[in-house]
Amino acid sequence: MEAIVYPSMLSGTIKAIASKSCAHRLLICSSLSDKKTFISCEESSEDIDATVRCLNALGARIERVWDGFEVMPLNPSDAVRNAVLDCGESGSTLRFLLPVACALGSDSTFLMGGRLPQRPMRDLIEALTRHGCMLDACGAELKTSGRLRGGSFTLPGNVSSQYVSGLLFALSLIPDGGVIELTGETESKNYIMMTLDALKAFGVKAEGGDRNFAVKPGAKYVSPENVSVEGDWSNAAFWLCAAAMGTGRLKCTGLNINSLQGDREIAEILSEFGAKIEKTGDAVTAIPNELRGVEVDAKNIPDLVPAIAAVAVAAKGKTVIKNAARLRIKESDRLYTVSKTLSDLGADIEETADGLIINGGEELCGGTVDAFGDHRIAMMAAIAAARCVNPVRIRNAEAVRKSYPAFFEDLVSLGGKVKKGD
Repeated sequence: MEAIVYPSMLSGTIKAIASKSCAHRLLICSSLSDKKTFISCEESSEDIDATVRCLNALGARIERVWDGFEVMPLNPSDAVRNAVLDCGESGSTLRFLLPVACALGSDSTFLMGGRLPQRPMRDLIEALTRHGCMLDACGAELKTSGRLRGGSFTLPGNVSSQYVSGLLFALSLIPDGGVIELTGETESKNYIMMTLDALKAFGVKAEGGDRNFAVKPGAKYVSPENVSVEGDWSNAAFWLCAAAMGTGRLKCTGLNINSLQGDREIAEILSEFGAKIEKTGDAVTAIPNELRGVEVDAKNIPDLVPAIAAVAVAAKGKTVIKNAARLRIKESDRLYTVSKTLSDLGADIEETADGLIINGGEELCGGTVDAFGDHRIAMMAAIAAARCVNPVRIRNAEAVRKSYPAFFEDLVSLGGKVKKGD
């Protein structure tokens, strides 16, 4: 799909879509629990659908209803053998459910799409192998056999927090539980805290500090029967950033101000840029103001970088984004694709080994860009149109379906002008 986004003012009120990070976790816990659970979740996406598809392949029965998911759990003692789990391009689905399948002894085959086979898995695979499993990776397939044992696991803390989350889900199925020790600095710790919070909601006794996490023996998933997926800060960030860039006053509702989602930091970052930010109840409002360049440490908020980079283009002076090397192993090499996309639109931007340097303050010319198969690049290009003299033509704009299928419709609802074609 090709989308042409015309320069226009965005303003108004929009409700944040459901957090896919939260949805993944609640779907997994519900599928491993003792009875039926209803998950309130008004929106879905390709990544959430991938987790539903894979859990159903393992033996759960998850049905999409208009306002959420009805989940009938699988029987851990009778999980589907030789299951085929199609993860699409969802790294969360793969890294969360690979340890779970191993704990169930499912002898499964995981199918991986897009760049997923190239994304880091070695440390997790080695940890599972040391604890009783055999794994065989061949191209876009990863086969498992054996059953995971508990005990002590050691993993690097600076590669992927999803390794830890996947093991926490899995160790909760093992009678003896287990402990996880991280070496080096722990990055994206907020996402591990989200997993511990989801486990707690389902009665699992798990705990964690800075580098050590544990699931106590005898853990059992007990359904609270009804749970809700909170609003997504990662995608709401694009609307707040669009407002900060000078398009108009914009309010995002449905957000948990005290969320464990690390990307709620976007409100503070925009304030540092100079935007006016108001928080009331479950809403955050961004109001345009004169922006200035800042320095951003992206170590714990890598998903915010595309949105932040768009704001930096509008900010006078230099913005430095650092500690973002992990963006090279996302759906695209995001340091390259952010730099390439904004540069093609006319921005003064330089890619570094672990970040970006942006000299902003000027209008962009607009032009044609590619989404590179990356949902966040497509959304970044769309909001950057507000700083352009001419329209922005986005090729392969369907990439937004990965996390935000209705993105362009919501853009129009806020006053955006979009023309879509094949």
